[in-house]
Amino acid sequence: MCGIVGYIGQQKAKSILIEGLKRLEYRGYDSAGLSILEGGKIKIFKAVGKVANLEEKLFASRTGTTNAGHANQLCGSVGIAHTRWATHGKPCDKNSHPHTDCKGKIHLVHNGIIENYQELKSLLQKKGHKFRSETDSEVMAHLIEEFLEKKGETFEGAVLEAVKILKGTYGLAIINSEDPGKIIAARMGSPLVLGLGKNEYILASDVSAIVRHTDQVIYLEDGEMAIIEKDNYEIRSINNKVVNDKSSTNLASAFSRVSAKSTNAKLVLDKKITKLDWDLGKAEKKWVPSFYAEGDL
Repeated sequence: MCGIVGYIGQQKAKSILIEGLKRLEYRGYDSAGLSILEGGKIKIFKAVGKVANLEEKLFASRTGTTNAGHANQLCGSVGIAHTRWATHGKPCDKNSHPHTDCKGKIHLVHNGIIENYQELKSLLQKKGHKFRSETDSEVMAHLIEEFLEKKGETFEGAVLEAVKILKGTYGLAIINSEDPGKIIAARMGSPLVLGLGKNEYILASDVSAIVRHTDQVIYLEDGEMAIIEKDNYEIRSINNKVVNDKSSTNLASAFSRVSAKSTNAKLVLDKKITKLDWDLGKAEKKWVPSFYAEGDL
């Protein structure tokens, strides 16, 4: 099973992301990767195999590689990370998460399966988008890029419009080098939980990646989007309605029907904060809390 970790706050993101991925290792995976905002750009690192391989790229200066040297200087406090279990495309760096848009400005990690990705990919390729991977997940980065650059959306507006077109399941964490002060998350059929700290937030697909840092969490429900900043967060209803998923013609028209600035389906939600009643010891024993439905694991 895939795992997601995201961090935004005052600390260096790299250590928190790596630690979170290690706490998700019990779920099974074949590759790992992360993206961190640093100096107005996003730096990305990937490795096939264990999280330890990714950690070596990030921290082992003895390797003498360019990536390791750059990674040792990483001080960014916003980032996302992922462990992947291959479903579309073999285990390799190009298929590992995070995935990016054409210009490398949008980086995202994804749990779930996008059922209409081939149709969307074909449509986006006709619009000039270049794909690097064999995955279904990459299509979402290009969808967001399409709405940002050609439809004039804000970052959150582009995500909102992109997910409306998707058919399938997703847990998403997304960052944007041109809007560096936030992480956007969205859920449909794949668990996401937001940990609330003091001027910091940790997003994950499982509380085991969060419990060391805070016991205050919010569980996202299907059809919800979180806009997370260093000192604030907002949960919105995304009203995820698929636009006639059986017809590429109708999917194409979905691009042209959206408004220049999204104003619909943005109901701000007052979400309940839950106090976790389990500790790090239970997390390390890979204890699974009863509030996860069987289909979520």
